[in-house]
Amino acid sequence: MYVAWQLSKKGARVRLIDAAPTLGGLTSAWKIGDVVWDKYYHVTLLSDKYLRLLLQELDLDEEIDWVQTRTGFYSGGRLHSLSNSVEFLRFPILSLYQKLRLGATIFWGSKRRDWKALEKITVEAWLRKWSGDSTFEKIWLPLLKCKLGDAYQRTNAAFIWAYIQRMYAARRSGLKQEMFGIVRGGYQRVLSEFARRLEKSGIEIVTGCKVTKIERIGQHFEIACEMNQTQLSMNSQRVILTVPSPIVGATVIDLTKRERDLIERTEYLGVLCTSLLLDQSLGGFYVTNITDPGIPLTGIIEMGALLPPSRFGGNYLVYLPRYLLSNDLGFDEPDTIVHERCLNTLQRMYPSFRPESVRAIQTARARYVMALPTIGYSETLPPVRCNAEGLFLLNSARIVDGTLNVNEVLRLVDRELPEIWNSVS
Repeated sequence: MYVAWQLSKKGARVRLIDAAPTLGGLTSAWKIGDVVWDKYYHVTLLSDKYLRLLLQELDLDEEIDWVQTRTGFYSGGRLHSLSNSVEFLRFPILSLYQKLRLGATIFWGSKRRDWKALEKITVEAWLRKWSGDSTFEKIWLPLLKCKLGDAYQRTNAAFIWAYIQRMYAARRSGLKQEMFGIVRGGYQRVLSEFARRLEKSGIEIVTGCKVTKIERIGQHFEIACEMNQTQLSMNSQRVILTVPSPIVGATVIDLTKRERDLIERTEYLGVLCTSLLLDQSLGGFYVTNITDPGIPLTGIIEMGALLPPSRFGGNYLVYLPRYLLSNDLGFDEPDTIVHERCLNTLQRMYPSFRPESVRAIQTARARYVMALPTIGYSETLPPVRCNAEGLFLLNSARIVDGTLNVNEVLRLVDRELPEIWNSVS
């Protein structure tokens, strides 16, 4: 959407094609129970410059509710609050020395600017060096396994550096407290207004249209599509692909061997994200990090810690994400098994949790969410400008010095789009 918006501003005629029935991708909304809200969890940080500028353009910047957040850790079979410096010092899992090493790692990581050198070493080697083996084993390793599984062993250190950079920037100077923002109505409201602006600017929007093949024929590209079980064909002089790399490799004919090799080399993490509407609160933390082994979740996300139940029909909205490699068999598990595991996990973590408090539960699946940043990652990416004239690749796999989030995607477009425009104008 943002690529189409920026090209339209430059005077280009744009057709936006999306396989989903609605626009938005990972930011799209759905209905759970009687509540329409984000399918996956999103917040805006005070430091999200590009996202906040877009919200200003959409006249939604005054509609952001800013909330101070609290962070929890589930460790040693207990829930701990780590929302300020005093609670960090009282955290019983680490000794004072280990806390100092952990704090120093985060502090120096926030000050470092040379991310490129961190691509050359593994995240494990870097964290063991700065935090020490014991702190790595107690804190970093379980967190990495939650997020990456065994793939953490081939993930580069720039991965954790980017997380430290983003979260450190989210804290206000002075009080050093996290402030997260949410547009009233969630991303459904943002996307609705964005789509309205796109249509007003003359952009043709085609949803529910799956592209099955892209091939250059003479001076244009022929785009084969499937829509409502009907085969269609569209023509375009230029094509900009923003879909995940595996989809690029499966649909584009005119790739060189080198381009295809680089695309196929890119590994992806996906996510199983279960949403629940509850009639009770859990721990009261926006994010609860999990370091205990055997708990099959990446973390607990409580939107009810940011917004009152009135925003969710009198309920508390909770997300239970589980990150997996895109080829993991977990994506094929039926909802009944996923939901049973989630409820059993909540009972294990929260003694006061009652299964009958669940008003609604459903699970979203996305196989291609984040490209895995392996050693030397930025040097193994296919070029934005492909060998086939008029064909461009601009997806989130090109985020090399940040974490995957809406702000970083917008930043990526602002950085790369001028080169694309200059090559065709």
